Amino acid sequence: MDDWVLWLIAAVILGVGEMATMSFFLAPFAGGALLAALVSGLGAGLGISLLVALVVSVILVAALRPLARSHKRQPPQIRTGTAALVGREGLVLERITQDGGLIKFEGEQWSARTYAEGQVFEPGTRVSVVEIRGAHALVTD
Repeated sequence: MDDWVLWLIAAVILGVGEMATMSFFLAPFAGGALLAALVSGLGAGLGISLLVALVVSVILVAALRPLARSHKRQPPQIRTGTAALVGREGLVLERITQDGGLIKFEGEQWSARTYAEGQVFEPGTRVSVVEIRGAHALVTD
């Protein structure tokens, strides 16, 4: 079997491994193997192909790993559903206790309960949504 085929197989295996782990660590090595397959296919020997794979992999790790780490530390930008409502502020329409009440936020009226026991919020008070539990927004000040 030709060297370029082996390099291509290695690139595919590393690419599939990257997709399975989502660690953003195997992708640079898959890129190195892919370029080594190209160089080998153009007639370069095994030594040159190994050097290309190593150099390209190191360059890609050095360039992409810090970028991946910075993205990993960022909070999710897009929250959907009820998760998008957590942290929003609302206006109390009907007195809110542990047993219930009514707030308006995001243009909608929601049934609400206090997050902490013993809290009471009167109409006109601004509250923050801490959690959505079922059809109730749990709120605090």
